[in-house]
Amino acid sequence: MLQQTTVAAVQPYFPAFTARWPTIAALAAADDAEVMTAWAGLGYYARARNLLACARAVVADHGGRFPPDEATLLTLPGIGAYTAAAVSAFGFGRHAIVIDGNIERVTTRLYAIATPLPAARTEIRARLTELVPVKTAGDFAQAMMDLASRTCTPRNPRCDACPLHPNCAATRTDPEFYPVKPAKCPRPARRGTVWWLTSGTDVLTITRPAKGLLGGMRALPSCDWTGPDAAPPIPGAWQTLGAVTHGFTHFELTLSVRALHLPTKPALPGDWLPISQLDAAGLPTLFHKAATLARTETQ
Repeated sequence: MLQQTTVAAVQPYFPAFTARWPTIAALAAADDAEVMTAWAGLGYYARARNLLACARAVVADHGGRFPPDEATLLTLPGIGAYTAAAVSAFGFGRHAIVIDGNIERVTTRLYAIATPLPAARTEIRARLTELVPVKTAGDFAQAMMDLASRTCTPRNPRCDACPLHPNCAATRTDPEFYPVKPAKCPRPARRGTVWWLTSGTDVLTITRPAKGLLGGMRALPSCDWTGPDAAPPIPGAWQTLGAVTHGFTHFELTLSVRALHLPTKPALPGDWLPISQLDAAGLPTLFHKAATLARTETQ
């Protein structure tokens, strides 16, 4: 949950999630839709899908226990180099090179590595391989993370209080120069439409395709945001209510919210859900914004 998400955002979710699925076996047996609903609002929904797939793989292939070695951990869904090393070092006391953004910052400053990220990671790993002790790799990684969060901070590092100060190459120049990051490219803009189709006190919702952005999530009918606008769920005198915007990792999206009220419910793909239950339905933030606008404008 904390991957690319702040502690403050995660705090309301973690206790409820782990109380509902307290063990790997419990999570492995969970219903996909229920897990995605519990995750709704945290964003980066591939994390939830990978977490569920990982739990099922651990139960099916490893007797319900995580393997201790990096190589096997890397075969599990959703586990990359950082997570594999962290689980191996912290969880099992194995020798593993744990590298996160904090450790990258300390290492690039210590050796004044001027190569921009991500290309610098080869040298960072080589340097850390020389430093990480065989028997206490987890303690070393935790110490580096603590040093980064308390002393070797991104801005205004406390170099005078740093135990690495006598050996740090960056102190001779400008510590804040490191790590060197590539120039950011502006995110492309995309546009689309979301359809607010109501009948009585219900609204039409759908389940998005399992693969792709917001896969498997309950949502309002919409287009795929990559090409020409799709046709509405049903022909009619649709009213434009306004627009909502949302930032994804790789693009900015603006959705026009269009509404239509019908006297009776037609047979359409999806589910008719009471509007009063939308807040508990686990809509992703994008569609929650659209629903909020639609309810405000159609009251």
